[in-house]
Amino acid sequence: MDLTLNTRSEADRTVLEVAGEVDVYTGTTLRDRISGLLDSGVRDLIVDLGRVDFIDSTGLGVLVGALNRARELGGSLQLVCAQERVLKLLRITGLDQVFTVQPSVDRALAADDTAGPDRSAGQPDATGRSDATGGAADATDSGSGSGSGSGETATGGGSGIG
Repeated sequence: MDLTLNTRSEADRTVLEVAGEVDVYTGTTLRDRISGLLDSGVRDLIVDLGRVDFIDSTGLGVLVGALNRARELGGSLQLVCAQERVLKLLRITGLDQVFTVQPSVDRALAADDTAGPDRSAGQPDATGRSDATGGAADATDSGSGSGSGSGETATGGGSGIG
């Protein structure tokens, strides 16, 4: 399956639309694009997973590394996802407590995500939780690279449940 990445600017933020499979074969493409965006000065990044068919532990690791890097640079990274199978994976892994997950790009654009997940006011996120206890991701994004253009496709032969 292919991975397609498209970026656009909206309301002083950058939206990275991800489509296809994010796995061991395509994860480096996503990591390189996000690294390129952050290296070019993007500080408020919204990663739209709305068209992701499959994501494995490699893909989740890329997202955690990107979140850590964005925070190191004083920025933020939000995920957009309304697909139950991806939301379930975030809940099972506890990453719903690490990332701010919004149900739509519009909600992500309206959110002030400078401090990370904060649902103390009782407002549920896309995962349906409103009682987040916070948490910190601790992973290393050892990759670096630069993204170019607004669209990119990687082909992978990964298998898995999606």
